Amino acid sequence: MPVSSSPVALAAGGVVSGIEDAVNQFVQPLTDAVSKVIFFEVPIGGVGVPLIVAWLLVGGIVFTVYLGAVQIRGLRLAYEITRRRGSGEDADAPGEVTQFQALMAACAGTVGLGNIAGVAVAVSVGGPGATFWMIVCGLLGMALKFAECTLGVKYREVNEDGTVSGGPMHYLRRGLADRGFARLGRVLAVAFAPIIIVFGLTGGNMFQVNQTVAQLRSVTGGDSGVLGGSAAGLGIGVVIAVLIGVILLGGAKRLGAVVGRLVPLMAVVYLIGCVIVLAVNASALPGAFQLIVREAFDPAAGAGGVIGVMVVGFTRAAFSNEAGLGSAPIVQAAAKTRHPASGGLVSMLGPLIDTVIVCTMTALAIIVANPPEYAAARAAGRAEGVELTSAAFASVLPWFPYVLTVAVVLFALSTTVTWSYYGQKCWEGVFGAGGRSDLAFKLVTIGCVVLGSVLTLGAVLDLADALLFVLALINIFGLYLMAPTVKQELKDYLRHRATRGGQDGPDAQELVAVPEAAGRQG
Repeated sequence: MPVSSSPVALAAGGVVSGIEDAVNQFVQPLTDAVSKVIFFEVPIGGVGVPLIVAWLLVGGIVFTVYLGAVQIRGLRLAYEITRRRGSGEDADAPGEVTQFQALMAACAGTVGLGNIAGVAVAVSVGGPGATFWMIVCGLLGMALKFAECTLGVKYREVNEDGTVSGGPMHYLRRGLADRGFARLGRVLAVAFAPIIIVFGLTGGNMFQVNQTVAQLRSVTGGDSGVLGGSAAGLGIGVVIAVLIGVILLGGAKRLGAVVGRLVPLMAVVYLIGCVIVLAVNASALPGAFQLIVREAFDPAAGAGGVIGVMVVGFTRAAFSNEAGLGSAPIVQAAAKTRHPASGGLVSMLGPLIDTVIVCTMTALAIIVANPPEYAAARAAGRAEGVELTSAAFASVLPWFPYVLTVAVVLFALSTTVTWSYYGQKCWEGVFGAGGRSDLAFKLVTIGCVVLGSVLTLGAVLDLADALLFVLALINIFGLYLMAPTVKQELKDYLRHRATRGGQDGPDAQELVAVPEAAGRQG
């Protein structure tokens, strides 16, 4: 008799299902009410456009223009700063981790299931053209990421033990006070932290663990396999909980050390799989690129024509890179640097890696492999997730879904680790740091990880997703008010580099002219 069919397992499954149904029924009315407000749609061209997506898109455009396309002109300098990995002028600067480790930690929170399942949803509903708009959104998001992470470093607080606390809960309070909006800053900062805590414990932890268990179960025989049943899932949850607890005990330094190795590893594993799929279907690549561009502007493509394809692409990219939500500045604030804008420049590489590179590779793999599941989803207008990506991998070699499983597990683990750190920093802002407060957060986090291995709690996760986008309203509003501060930091840093005459001097000299000219407008 399979383990999942034993009387004990069936009884346990019934209890778990009962708890899950009760919680979902209790939370669902609140989820519906919040989602109705946050994802309110305005009809444009016969297609409902969520205002929150438009808010993120406009924010990216505004900061791209205001900062002189810093994501393009500053890209080489950002790469040079990251490449040193802690050497040079910032080696003994305040902070806990190198710029590279901070970037990898931020990527750990964004490079995940959204790049695998989210992209599959985008191209199955919006067609290949959605890929083009995801790339555009990723590029615009780089400017938002620069602005928020620059402020994250500028207004961070270095504690007596050398640890660092930063993020919107700090720069909204202190930065807006500098701009003459002290009371507003305090209100926004107080509203921000609890939302990060809620999402970190649910969407950042429970959902990731739940999907890890589901993926492991699917490649080991399903519900009747060795990992079928609640007991096996609980065991996986306990193992992950122990790993998370050990990493949290080490703080930002251990987080940086772990993700500095884990993120490149998981990216390489996943991208190798994508490259093999693309290499086998190399003859289809030119046609795929043409299809992506053509259908991005084809009124007959995707759901709802051009506007519909744009909405699908922008929505999935916003979920994927989190630019403007205020999560990345929490860990970027821990970077060793004396110059806030240097942290902002490095952080821009996050959306580039997450959306422009990884998401595009996923989309191309699905388009060129063109598995039967893709054609069926397009014909039916049905959203397909990780199963579609898995089918694209399997079309080349039957055992490729196991490679995908490894990538999913690594993605989920790194995301869980990073969001636990985000939650911890916001918890400290609300309840204080050290002692019983830290212990309480670690116990709650570990408990949620274990629960996530046996409970899906769909209504709770939907609520967490809606609340996550509330952060965009709070954070980007604050960024607008502090935009002159961001521009001044960029101008000061570029002047510093230009006068140093170092290896990056020419790049900095070329960039200085942009904020100088724009500065007269601020």
